[in-house]
Amino acid sequence: MVSKSPWHRLRKRVHVLCFLLFLALPFLDVIRFDIPRQRFYFAGRELWINEFAIIFFTLMFLMFLVVVSSVFYGRVYCGYLCPQMIFSEASMALESRLRRRVMKKLSHWKPAARERLVRVLFYFVVAAASVGLAFIFISYFVEPRDLFRRLASLDIRTAGGIAGASVTALTFLDFSLVRLRFCTTVCPYGYLQGMLGDGHTLLVHYRDETHECIECKKCVRVCPMGIDIRESPFQIECVHCAECIDACDEVLGRLKKPGLIHYVWGEKGPLTAGHRQPWDAKRVIVLLVLLGYASGLFVAMGMRHSVLVQVAPVRATLYKLDPDGRVYNRFRYSLSNRSPRPAAVIFSIHELPGASLALSPNPISVQPGASVQGEFEISSPGGRRDPVSHFTIVSSTVPDQVTESIPMTFLAPEGK
Repeated sequence: MVSKSPWHRLRKRVHVLCFLLFLALPFLDVIRFDIPRQRFYFAGRELWINEFAIIFFTLMFLMFLVVVSSVFYGRVYCGYLCPQMIFSEASMALESRLRRRVMKKLSHWKPAARERLVRVLFYFVVAAASVGLAFIFISYFVEPRDLFRRLASLDIRTAGGIAGASVTALTFLDFSLVRLRFCTTVCPYGYLQGMLGDGHTLLVHYRDETHECIECKKCVRVCPMGIDIRESPFQIECVHCAECIDACDEVLGRLKKPGLIHYVWGEKGPLTAGHRQPWDAKRVIVLLVLLGYASGLFVAMGMRHSVLVQVAPVRATLYKLDPDGRVYNRFRYSLSNRSPRPAAVIFSIHELPGASLALSPNPISVQPGASVQGEFEISSPGGRRDPVSHFTIVSSTVPDQVTESIPMTFLAPEGK
């Protein structure tokens, strides 16, 4: 029997919320890698792979967010937020529900036949769920509409199709065979938590100084990991799900006694109820690091322009002279539209007297997600005393109304 007490209800609500977020994030471009197009989507913005600063700050922020949650709240990620835990518990609940239904509705069948039917139904549902979940997972790396076309054509030739088929097979094996064994055999997070936690980190702890335990062992029966929390709060299998807290509160509550298992701030610390977590230098430092990466990400996103404008001189030939004495320098431009709407860039030159810009068309249109390259010439009257003149190329992007000044040099023969 599964406890229906407060922590259990809270955890299941969080599981549902996490599942809905898992379904929605790739379609809303909240966070997604588009490997074929070499794009990284974060908070609805399309980042190009060459925008290393933003991607770096994003990944470091997310990594330290996990570190901070581990320092403060221990294994709560495992019990409340981990996809492996959520889907493993869902598959076990599905199998248990199917078994109860079949045993109740088909009580006249032989036990072996009913068990075979349970397995067939369970594998059928898990297979269908595996296809759907694999599709969502691969959508984090391949554009969903493109991936749907691959799925509809049963594509197992391209990298996306092969990845989808492989993830489907792994998901099916995980939900039908591996489940929570993954947490105690493969996942490194439990071992990492041993290094991140300290004397003030959140724990699920059994405390029975007055020997009130009645040895009902319901805390053991409801534990999804099959451990006895009374042995130690530091067992690698313990994911701090609090099912044992609910079970103990429920049983001893019938005897008008308080439960013996609690969330506490450290093995020897106070109960979480009515007490705040103690602070120390370690917590201040990890929060400052997290704040630093968050600030860096905010600044990098704020400095980002939707259209990347790059201009460089073409120095294969330093300059060119025409018969009337004008000097020509050639330049190369590259425009990348990183926004979801069309844009245009207008070039102009400043601080180079008598110069003219030979560029057609100007403005230059750039479609969403596209890049445009080309070359143009700038000419200037001859007779300059200094062979090197410093000037500025100004780019104006519409409709964003963003103006950038790009310092350049103009080369000419001395004294001509």
